[in-house]
Amino acid sequence: MTAAALFAELEPPRQNVHTFTPRGVARELFARRESEVLVSGPAGTGKSRACLEKLHALMLANPGARGLMVRKVRDTLSTTGLVTWREHVIPEAIAAGVVSYYGGSAAEPPQYRYTNGSRVMIGGMDKPTKIMSSEYDVVYVQEAVELTTTDWENITTRLRNGKISFQQLIADCNPDAPTHWLKQRADRGVTVLLHSRHEDNPRLFTEDGEPTSVGASYISKLDMLTGVRYQRLRHGRWTAAEGLVYDGYDPGVHHRPLADPPKDWTRYLSIDFGYTNPFVCQWWAQDGDGRLYLYRELYATQGLVEDHARTILASSLRGEPQPFAVICDHDAEDRATLERHLGMPTTAAQKTVSDGIQAVQARLRVQPDGKPRLYVNPAAVIRRDQALVDAGRPTCTTEEFPGYVWETAKEGSVAADKGPKEQPLKRDDHGMDALRYMVAHLDLAGVPRMRGWL
Repeated sequence: MTAAALFAELEPPRQNVHTFTPRGVARELFARRESEVLVSGPAGTGKSRACLEKLHALMLANPGARGLMVRKVRDTLSTTGLVTWREHVIPEAIAAGVVSYYGGSAAEPPQYRYTNGSRVMIGGMDKPTKIMSSEYDVVYVQEAVELTTTDWENITTRLRNGKISFQQLIADCNPDAPTHWLKQRADRGVTVLLHSRHEDNPRLFTEDGEPTSVGASYISKLDMLTGVRYQRLRHGRWTAAEGLVYDGYDPGVHHRPLADPPKDWTRYLSIDFGYTNPFVCQWWAQDGDGRLYLYRELYATQGLVEDHARTILASSLRGEPQPFAVICDHDAEDRATLERHLGMPTTAAQKTVSDGIQAVQARLRVQPDGKPRLYVNPAAVIRRDQALVDAGRPTCTTEEFPGYVWETAKEGSVAADKGPKEQPLKRDDHGMDALRYMVAHLDLAGVPRMRGWL
């Protein structure tokens, strides 16, 4: 049964009719009944919308069904999947009184309740207790490459509610490296992998395959991308960048959704100045064993230093310890402005690139205790810069890692005869610079790792 037929059976008031016509892979997704289905594709193909529409249609058509909408970090759903859900998938059902929102309790997670007894729970694998205590008929995972194999398999064990004739985990993602566990799971035939295209999105292309005005503008921006981001976000290919600087970086190992570290951990700010390019401020915490945690981040363009200073102060939690050091790029004027508006002194960053990169690589290495010495919060960014989103550029430090590569000389040039350059390509590296400043400050300068606050 198509999505349109499912909605038509409900016969809501005319003004509350919901219309969704799946196209291409979105149509195939609706027909699939396998236990694990992953929709992979470049940015802007409408894959999240298709997954959410199927989730909604199944809840409407199967009284008493239980669904789950989940992401690795719960907070990131609020600005991604839940926006699409509220604005494009369920507004008519809300207006007709068919669906209502419940904010959750000590016993239950936040959820959307249907008048037929169906429910869609909302959660994150960073806080799995409430959501993993229930049983489901269908689970939708957004940006599934963020999950670990354990996360994924734990979800599959909860698919046993039995109110729908098939139990299913549906997921979407932008492509990652071909060695990613999710791609390998699909290659083994355990997970069905569907490849979505920009032509599947009616906002971007007509039924005849002609780009709309919105589509032409959007595709032209994606065509300006380079390297691995172009291959993944424009063409949807599972590919790895050649010459990765931090080839030891693994989201499954280095992501830690820590938003509010213990107050006795030493704090730092690390800053890379920018205006047309992003201004980056990273909040770091160091635990008692010397490990570093990037837990909050400002990553924004088109702002004055004094404006960013106000955002930094406003974004620091009440009662949060002051930073032991504010480590900055060397621009004297920007540093002076920042000091004046923050009311704190700054420290010039150690900018030796090669040594700094080696120090970061050492911290990324998993130690004998099974842990690296550096973690990043995947939900660290305070808010995403829409101009960067529209341009298909990284919007936070974690998004810079896949494209941070060594610079190579052009074939046939004199420089090429001398071998590869030992410096990274200067492109989309502003979070990488700030990260390197932080590590170099501790590991290269011989600074004692003291406890205390300004």
